[in-house]
Amino acid sequence: MKLDDTDRAILQALQKDARTPFSEIARQIDMSSATVHDRVNRMEEAGVITGYHANVDPKKVSLGISAFVGLRVEQGREKDTLKKLETIDGIQEVHLTTGSWDVMVRVYAEDADSLRELMFDTVAQMDGFARSQTMVVLGSPFESEELPLAIDDQ
Repeated sequence: MKLDDTDRAILQALQKDARTPFSEIARQIDMSSATVHDRVNRMEEAGVITGYHANVDPKKVSLGISAFVGLRVEQGREKDTLKKLETIDGIQEVHLTTGSWDVMVRVYAEDADSLRELMFDTVAQMDGFARSQTMVVLGSPFESEELPLAIDDQ
């Protein structure tokens, strides 16, 4: 699906706050609410918009520690390992990567003991696991889930 500047403006508004009423988005971009509604439906059907989510502060739900973990996976075991990683509580993201690690995951845990348990008792025991490196997050001064959707201002 090819996106035009109107679609991008609608996406920008929804990324900032997915609860923004279509009437407010329509006002912002000088269109009718019906047009915004139709375009959002079209983008949902095309898979451009894949869902609407609440952003939750991990610390407020007792997930006080986060880490990025580089994983080396045994050759030929990649598909099984990826499927297993998706099912493990505490693993938030799974990314295939180039470089030193085959896979990078973002994990959340209650505390250092829970993180150790997740890594040693769960991840390290998986079939296909070769080795890992855990990098604990000390702080996150900037995080964004908004994609940079440039609008042509001509």
